[in-house]
Amino acid sequence: MSDQIKTQAQLEEMLNEGSLNEYIQQQVAEQVGTSVKDQMDEAFNSGAISRPPMAEEVALQSKAFSSSENVDPETSLKREAVAMDGQFKSFGEFLSSMAPSTISSRGVDARLKVLGEGQGDQGGFLVPDAFTTQLLSLALEDAVVRPRAFRMPMSSLNLSMPSIVDTTHATNVFGGVQAYWTPESGSYTSSEPSFGRVTLTAKKLTAYTSAANELLADSAISLEALLMRIFPQALAYFEDDSFINGVGGGQPVGILNADALVTVAKETGQAATTIVAENVDKMYSRMLPSSRSRAVWVAHPDTLPQLVALSRSVGTGGSAAMMSNMAGAAPMSLYGRPVVMSEKCQTLGTAGDLFFVDFGYYIVADRQSLSMASSPHVRFQNDETVWRFTSRLDGRPWLESALTPRNGSNTLSPFVNLATRS
Repeated sequence: MSDQIKTQAQLEEMLNEGSLNEYIQQQVAEQVGTSVKDQMDEAFNSGAISRPPMAEEVALQSKAFSSSENVDPETSLKREAVAMDGQFKSFGEFLSSMAPSTISSRGVDARLKVLGEGQGDQGGFLVPDAFTTQLLSLALEDAVVRPRAFRMPMSSLNLSMPSIVDTTHATNVFGGVQAYWTPESGSYTSSEPSFGRVTLTAKKLTAYTSAANELLADSAISLEALLMRIFPQALAYFEDDSFINGVGGGQPVGILNADALVTVAKETGQAATTIVAENVDKMYSRMLPSSRSRAVWVAHPDTLPQLVALSRSVGTGGSAAMMSNMAGAAPMSLYGRPVVMSEKCQTLGTAGDLFFVDFGYYIVADRQSLSMASSPHVRFQNDETVWRFTSRLDGRPWLESALTPRNGSNTLSPFVNLATRS
């Protein structure tokens, strides 16, 4: 190991000769290895840390803290470390912060002033942002009604369809048809069905938007192609909402407002915002028997915790009604019929949160399929292009009322709903 600095005079002599830097590097090489010396050289050259001051600078600094008497070498080295950085407590601490073991376990000491991208003013502003033309978009749920409905084209504004008015089977069927047990040579008794007419009138569903021409020209994403994709999806979403909740007038009549809708009352003492197995049992029993093999359950997502927790009492015990464990996916069916989740249903506890429906009795009539038109002239003064989207259609349940069965007073229907529980 090279000679140690013993006195203040030796330190000042090395400073005057410009050999202190070489001495420090030699000490580092001997005490902590050449790898740290190489790291220090790299840190010096990159500017991450400052080299020891030159002789002229140290001479001025020495006057501030030197005296005529000799200074202890350790104190001298500590003062030199202060002159180098001003934050390390000692030169030894500075060397320790450069050791490979320290860097690997603790990371680079912040006092070395290493630039990084974590802070904008310390280098983060120099890192460019990347941009992708892939657009993130929330997917809309699939249509519930149209794929399952009875669909008809319209060749004019109005579409009229004949129907048989069949409201009761107490004494006849098909609105008046009756058969009689007749003795030999007995006379026949006439009967005839009752006819009605279902009329649908095309309603117009529209959407409209505009965009600055600069945006069309400069956007990294093809804006027109984007509009051609999302607006048809939006119109399909809103027509489906009307098929479920529509009130008629200028929009379709939804199943929630169907004349033939059967509403099952809540159980005596049933808690608010709950669904119990007895609700499901009674809804299934009120479905038109001929429709049970085609009907589907339509439910709001809020109802799912209630549905999967359904249980049925068995003696003094009980069993799960929908699923027995959580090991697999929830079996999305009740009484063997699919359960379709839709946010277009009403929220839990409200009439319309759970339906049992045969959509074959719902008519969707299309007068004009979705059309799109764009124009740069409508808002020419504003330098904007506009788009409009239009479809003309109507929808409604075609039954006029629920059916009274041959025996019993509980009506039947292809549209069954659960009453409000509050």
